[in-house]
Amino acid sequence: MATDPLLSIAEELYALTPSEFTGSRNEWAKQSKSDDPELAKRILALRKPSVAAWVVNMMMRHQGDQMTQVLELGASLRQAQENLDGEALRELTRQRRQLTTAVTRQGRDLAQELGQRLTEAVADQVQGTLHAAMVDEDAAAAVRSGLLVSALTATGVGAADVVDSVAVPAAIGLTARPRPMPTAKRAELSVVPDLEETPDEVAAAKEAERKTAQQAVEKARDDADDARRRVRKAAKRIEKVQARTLQAAEELEEARRRVVELEHELETLDEDAVEADDRKERADKRYVAAQEALEEAQTALDRL
Repeated sequence: MATDPLLSIAEELYALTPSEFTGSRNEWAKQSKSDDPELAKRILALRKPSVAAWVVNMMMRHQGDQMTQVLELGASLRQAQENLDGEALRELTRQRRQLTTAVTRQGRDLAQELGQRLTEAVADQVQGTLHAAMVDEDAAAAVRSGLLVSALTATGVGAADVVDSVAVPAAIGLTARPRPMPTAKRAELSVVPDLEETPDEVAAAKEAERKTAQQAVEKARDDADDARRRVRKAAKRIEKVQARTLQAAEELEEARRRVVELEHELETLDEDAVEADDRKERADKRYVAAQEALEEAQTALDRL
């Protein structure tokens, strides 16, 4: 998986069965203690995976093709959701349900081959983890690492918190190395009793689910509050636009009335101008006649 010693050791440990995990982890820590005490502490801090997480880790290693289908379909589903492609989203959602059901069944068969029978509750957690990997990119990256320590849940609202669900968070986004089935150990493992999750593991899984659900609720509430603020802001903007629209309509009506008044005044002025021209013309004629009469009277006077 990587050259980091802890990642390399984790890759080996999380490829084991649950019954082999603790002893092998402690042995790795013991061997590392003299050369690298800090590494030994980090190895001892690696958590034993829940049964559901172990199944998904095994599926990544032994059923890589099927898991690739799951992750690729999930990527297509998220893309369709981002593009608001309703038709593609409906079809991909139908395929998602079919694929997660089928792959979960294959996971149960794989666990059986490895000596671990799954309860319905564990199978539901496996299917829930696959669903999370399909609807959430971070969950998909966590599943791909093959280092899950607990099952995943995702609502599709907001990003899933997967850091605490992966043994080595630095491995998120890396891909677990495929491995052959441990045929030599299959006979031994077939007699291992069914390993149920411990009460502490069940409680931890429920707390993780509750935490994820709570975060989803808080995210949805924040989104709703933000949307409410945006609606109020838009409503105020609409009120302002409507008020300005009414004001502009009134101003336009007043302008139209003023145009009518000015047109009427212009017509009146035109008529007055014509009448004034007529008066001026008559006055000019009277002036010419008076001027002629004056000249005649002046001539008559001069003769006397």
